[in-house]
Amino acid sequence: MSPEDFLPPGIYLVGTPIGNIEDITLRALRVLAAADALACEDTRVTRKLFSRHGILAPKNLYTVNDHNERRVAAKLAELAAGGKVVAYCSDAGMPGLSDPGYHIVRAALDAGMMIDVIPGPSALPTAIALSGLAAASFTYFGFPPRRDGRLAAILREHGGLRPALVFYESPRRVGRLLALAAEHVGPDRAVAVCLELTKKFQRVERGALGVMAARFGKRELRGEATVIIEGAGKGIMTSEEDTDGCEPD
Repeated sequence: MSPEDFLPPGIYLVGTPIGNIEDITLRALRVLAAADALACEDTRVTRKLFSRHGILAPKNLYTVNDHNERRVAAKLAELAAGGKVVAYCSDAGMPGLSDPGYHIVRAALDAGMMIDVIPGPSALPTAIALSGLAAASFTYFGFPPRRDGRLAAILREHGGLRPALVFYESPRRVGRLLALAAEHVGPDRAVAVCLELTKKFQRVERGALGVMAARFGKRELRGEATVIIEGAGKGIMTSEEDTDGCEPD
């Protein structure tokens, strides 16, 4: 075993594919294969990843969700303190970014254990790069509040500022987000809606908020969307620019 193959005991947060199962780093595969214990959101999703890349899942396998994260985090820190290599991966993307992970990190820190992050895919930078919008600075909100009043307050507070606004959103609520943004940020502000990122039918639909709100109002979508609203003082996109010709749902 070469020195770089040795993994010291601790907690390893591993980025995993957001759509295309091939989007995983060699380092991530090495850590997942070497882990003495593995925590994940859904063992069925993670087992598919392991099967695709010829990795055997460890015997110590834990499911983590919003309801049990604190309890599982304490167990993972205990395992790491006992000399184990413990890996945690969410279903897709980077742990802790709109996914469980914070309490796992805190438990490890409180126990004085080593923590490392294995970088990987994330919908956030992927969508910004694809958007075609000026987003050198941005404010990330994750999934917006379900109450219209709370979301409207966020849009009013931040819609007049220079940073772009970035949201993750359920396919059932994209139209509602765009409609509220058109009302409280302005119907002419440019927006990009990124769908099926890294998958076969990946596409980005672009346009003014008012146009896009009408377009998405009653549409049925598949998968989560990443919505980027251009910051104040930027150029407005014309309606001719708001499609890339990709195949629809």
